[in-house]
Amino acid sequence: MTAKEPSEIATGPVSPRPSPSGTDAWGRLAALARDGGERAMADLFAADPGRAERYSLHCGDLFLDYAKNRVDDAVLAALVQLAEEMDLPAGIRALFAGEPLNVSEGRPALHVALRGSDRVAGAAGESLRTAVAAELARARDLAARVRAGTWRGVTGRAVSDVINIGIGGSDMGPRMLYHALRQYADPGIRCHFIANVDGAEIRSLLAGLDPETTLVIVASKSFTTHETRLNAGTTRDWFERTLGLPRAEVMGHFVAITENFAEARAFGIADQQLFRMWDWVGGRYSLWSSIGLAAMISIGPEAFGELLAGAAEMDAHFLSAPLVRNMPVILALLGIWYRNFLGAEAQAVVPYCERLGYFIGHLQQLDMESSGKSVSVDGEPLDYPTGTLVFGQTGTNGQHSFFQLIHQGTHLIPVDFIGVVDDPLSDPVHHQALLSHMLAQGAALMRGGDDPTLPPERRHPGNRPSNVLLLKGLTPRNLGALIALYEHKVFAQGWLWNINSFDQWGVELGKAIAGQLLAPGGDGLASIDPSTRRLLDIIQGSA
Repeated sequence: MTAKEPSEIATGPVSPRPSPSGTDAWGRLAALARDGGERAMADLFAADPGRAERYSLHCGDLFLDYAKNRVDDAVLAALVQLAEEMDLPAGIRALFAGEPLNVSEGRPALHVALRGSDRVAGAAGESLRTAVAAELARARDLAARVRAGTWRGVTGRAVSDVINIGIGGSDMGPRMLYHALRQYADPGIRCHFIANVDGAEIRSLLAGLDPETTLVIVASKSFTTHETRLNAGTTRDWFERTLGLPRAEVMGHFVAITENFAEARAFGIADQQLFRMWDWVGGRYSLWSSIGLAAMISIGPEAFGELLAGAAEMDAHFLSAPLVRNMPVILALLGIWYRNFLGAEAQAVVPYCERLGYFIGHLQQLDMESSGKSVSVDGEPLDYPTGTLVFGQTGTNGQHSFFQLIHQGTHLIPVDFIGVVDDPLSDPVHHQALLSHMLAQGAALMRGGDDPTLPPERRHPGNRPSNVLLLKGLTPRNLGALIALYEHKVFAQGWLWNINSFDQWGVELGKAIAGQLLAPGGDGLASIDPSTRRLLDIIQGSA
């Protein structure tokens, strides 16, 4: 299967969906928000001794406690009704069937196929799985040879350093995996990630590396992304200069992961060092493919396989669990409740594990690039808000940063706390303190402290919502399930909002204007506004 065959995967057009704001459930939820949206969670616990158990879910080694939310059975029933009226189960089936959910580009969104699921793509499933498995096998082979020291550079030396050059999903995903799974990393191979076009970063990195023992991965779906091409070109020049060898020889140190083989070949990378990206995989969903090669080299093919297995386990849960017991669906419905009915514009994600620090950046792209839309899948303006500002930091650092705003500010900001129960890399005393802080923050946000004997500035209003996600351990399998959980949450919200979660046209306009500003001889400046033109003159020293 080639990269240009989405029609072989898609099963047909997606059925039109109604506007969620026109459903009976939407009106019911609006009424519930007016009548009880401020109801104290402490009262809900007092009225229902079994709330903590009933408002919790398991999937594999992931446990979700969502009891500390401003919802009761009536709100949850109305949210599930919304999912039913919007036919979310059909949307989930359409995702796995390879229907063209990315309607603006006429493509399916088949990142789930990269996990090896046998439930994907209908009649074309077998050929799709064969193509995915073949590409994964090639990546596994390269990773195994690099780790064993049998993949050699042009001077015959083994690899000690890997540079991943990419941006967006071609950087954030593998970078996050590498840092999160460092417990499994090969200590003899260091991975480095370059995304920003800031020349200080690439120059500083290259100054500390030996080109004879460096492997470069150029990760770009289109292989035309300006930042990636510029960084890759600078790196190629560095190899030529420091090794004193012609380009044809130093390009043996480069591999590419792309849909656009022609551009990669033109850059100088040989066919045997090209790995396939498909047009039906969005960048922010691509870490499961060869885009994850740097992480695979670090943790090994077997551990990477466990990552895929964990994601596949969450896929199966999302596809088969009833709505009321479906972990991604519950998170999505809670997000709809806060965004559309209680006015929350932001969502905090706080992992109490330092190794999950880059997970927040990955999630920001996943969520905000997917849900930052103001028109429906039919191109009609929306009469309700979509998307939330996703932000966060690892705990306990975040407690000394933005938690003041969450506790006592005027904004309603739901929080997702993520904790790792067993962490062999940590000291038991430290780990107990870490998780105690996490639990204390959730309890304090809910309970508050409105002691009338205290001055107003020391009172906490409480009733601030949070979820707690517990991973039994930060294993590849559990990390795969966690990432897939949020992928499916974002998809479910997008389906309920009736938006296309798989395009990102808003990203393209700035790229086009940057191209105008960089055009030789100022040829592209005719349509540039006076403010931008003056700033450009100042930067270029002509004003």
